[in-house]
Amino acid sequence: MPNLNVDMARLFPIRSGRRPGKGGQHMPYRTVKALHAARRDDIADLITRRPLPGPGLPQMDPFLFLNHHGPQTYRPGNRGLPFGPHPHRGFETVTFILDGSLAHSDSGGNESVIEAGGVQWMTAGSGLVHAELSPESFKRSGGALEILQLWVNLPSRLKMTPPRYSGLQRNAIPALARDDGRVTVNLIAGALDGATGPIVSTTGVFMATVEAAAGGRVVLPAPAGRSVFLYVVRGEYRIAGADCGAFRLAELNGDGDEVAIEAESDGVLLFGHADPIGEPVVAHGPFVMNTREEIQRAILDYQEGRFDTPVG
Repeated sequence: MPNLNVDMARLFPIRSGRRPGKGGQHMPYRTVKALHAARRDDIADLITRRPLPGPGLPQMDPFLFLNHHGPQTYRPGNRGLPFGPHPHRGFETVTFILDGSLAHSDSGGNESVIEAGGVQWMTAGSGLVHAELSPESFKRSGGALEILQLWVNLPSRLKMTPPRYSGLQRNAIPALARDDGRVTVNLIAGALDGATGPIVSTTGVFMATVEAAAGGRVVLPAPAGRSVFLYVVRGEYRIAGADCGAFRLAELNGDGDEVAIEAESDGVLLFGHADPIGEPVVAHGPFVMNTREEIQRAILDYQEGRFDTPVG
């Protein structure tokens, strides 16, 4: 276990680990409560790691689930991704294509092929059937693949909201340079320093990927009362002074309104924050609702074809 009792003034000497808040109060950086290692859980020949849910961390309300697929290299003539048509209801999926490409189609008529650096944001809401597969060109030629998929819960008042989908290529996502270009914040949803991400989240979620060169430093907002999601995809970091390597999720305490990050090697991390929902969570496979009765209704609605027209 890393030593969490560090001198933040040493890590960020210019700011001494604290900053003036409203009314002259000092607002500290958040500290690390625990680090959670992703567990290996391959799907067929797809390398898969899952830090959430995991032992001791069933959820980070409203963040429910993260699958990290890859990194791996597919040979030419491969079968590609195994995620054929399947339903969802009651939450959102956010898919980050770090390497390779991903073809999406759904029962709402949406289709796209998103390349490396792009993002898919799907609000399943009242119900959607979708497929996430490799394009034919990838199956023919093969190549590198690395994809993250994060599930974000919806409150009861929005669980039956109409479905929607957005597919963004990398060039549609603002890339904000920090620390003399050693850090890049790819702003997907929310606002940061006058810039706004292209996704307008239904529930005000802030979401970004952060690329850093060794030695790069950045301080990111972690507003009081919000749940923070911070997962290291590649590289080695010091997060609020704690050593955190690849395939680890940092659970932060609610003791500040920013988080201090330093890259010890070149790397990538996933960073977001959102208001907790504070409602019961009842999940069954691809459905996330508030009660068992709602789960039963979701299963029946899907079986009776009420999730629009399933994709082929």
